[in-house]
Amino acid sequence: QVQLVESGGGLVQPGGSLRLSCAGSGIIFSIYAMAWYRQAPGKRRELVAVITSGGSPSYKDSVQGRFIISRDNAANTVYLQMDSLKPEDTAVYYCNNGVRPSLPWGQGTQVTVSS
Repeated sequence: QVQLVESGGGLVQPGGSLRLSCAGSGIIFSIYAMAWYRQAPGKRRELVAVITSGGSPSYKDSVQGRFIISRDNAANTVYLQMDSLKPEDTAVYYCNNGVRPSLPWGQGTQVTVSS
């Protein structure tokens, strides 16, 4: 059974940092490109960052230079280091495989940026 479990969210002040984790099970994690998505209230889910199976990252323009995606294939885990957080980063964050997600969505982790 394929499962993705996100964690690491929370409440942080503007300018703060968080590190999100996504642990996968039931899949051969290393063969997939993995991605982080987010969904803000009243908005559609959007792609934030992608990392290829080989470890090459790419980012949504608005997070470029502030977020870093990484992966540990041995641990079946993908990470999102988020620095210089802004209120507009507030959303539920999810992970899935690449730009055409096909795995069951996890429950996500809530990130709230507010003073």
